Amino acid sequence: PEQAYAFNLLNNPNDPGLERKTAELYLQHDIRVIEASAYFTLTSSLVYYRVKGLRIGVDGRIEINNHIIAKVSRPEVACKFMEPAPEAILKELVAGGQISAQQAELARQVPMADDITVEADSGGHTDNRPLVCLIPIMLQCRDEIQAKYHYPQPVRIGAAGGIGTPEAALAAFMMGAAYIVTGSINQACIESGASEHTRRLLAQAEIADVAMAPAGDMFEMGVKVQVLKRGTMFSMRAQKLYELYARCETWQQVPEKERQKLENTVFKRSFEEIWSDCVQFFSQRDPNQLERAQNNPRDQMALVFRWYLGLSSRWSAIGEKGREMDYQIWCGPAMGAFNDWTRNTYLADPQNRRVVDVAQQLLTGCAYLYRLRLLEAQGVRFPVQLKRYFANKDSRIIHR
Repeated sequence: PEQAYAFNLLNNPNDPGLERKTAELYLQHDIRVIEASAYFTLTSSLVYYRVKGLRIGVDGRIEINNHIIAKVSRPEVACKFMEPAPEAILKELVAGGQISAQQAELARQVPMADDITVEADSGGHTDNRPLVCLIPIMLQCRDEIQAKYHYPQPVRIGAAGGIGTPEAALAAFMMGAAYIVTGSINQACIESGASEHTRRLLAQAEIADVAMAPAGDMFEMGVKVQVLKRGTMFSMRAQKLYELYARCETWQQVPEKERQKLENTVFKRSFEEIWSDCVQFFSQRDPNQLERAQNNPRDQMALVFRWYLGLSSRWSAIGEKGREMDYQIWCGPAMGAFNDWTRNTYLADPQNRRVVDVAQQLLTGCAYLYRLRLLEAQGVRFPVQLKRYFANKDSRIIHR
């Protein structure tokens, strides 16, 4: 409670009810900061969370108690978060008694998000966009919207995706980022909750050891996530499932040889057994999806395929024995860059990787390189061995 923390709110177009329940749970437990992820547009649940925390303070100013960090990769989506909540959603929430008329009026005077994390070539959901192209566009968009609405606190623009070295961190700050976010490299740290096998795979990754694979939560839409391909066959197997889904209307239309291979090698269970589990799961979780699937064989096939995509990330987290080749590990090229930077240092061993220490080393290196670049711009010349910063034990944070 005395430290900074945030929770994630994931856009769920297939199950908007789950998104609403999550938002309500955050409000119930006074969760004051959330990171909004994978949003294409603003949803009623997201607006409800934001507006529910608005009120007039004792000094007459608007108090924003529920903060949103929007993680986006597209300028058109970022602009929606930089602007006030959509009028249509506000009217809907007022009509439903979920927010007051005063809260709706306050919402027209503040942006939907306090911070925009510009997500470039990251692990997980990503458009694989280069950070050097995205940051300038986002800053320009922010400045134009700020000139229009004159918010007391302009929306901050942060950077994420591809940041695994001090050089990458410095590049983000020099482009104007207010903060940086790391993700892929955090998963190799002991606090991540990933299994030891997964963390060791991540520690061995090189910059090209990543691939795009179908996303379990947006499988039917063709959305993809970036994952580790070294030491696992998940990306190839998941892509095969999507190809079959796109080509076949029913499970029976899948060639028999392909069906046998999937059941014996990938699923390791029969299609019917998995469907039975899906019926049990969705009858409690989301009966509407189950109803659609029971009347549509293609939807039924999609739910079975999503069973594999969903469990594969859990297998990676818990270290499921015998499923190593099916581990779904979200990872971007920053992981390979980090491993290259830390080679021959104490951070090469995944057992030494702690998330706060890693962040401290990145920022220390960033500050070192910034000072060096300033001096070089003034004509000072340095030996080549001083032009890089390497993590060292003397500067790390000791955890007791």
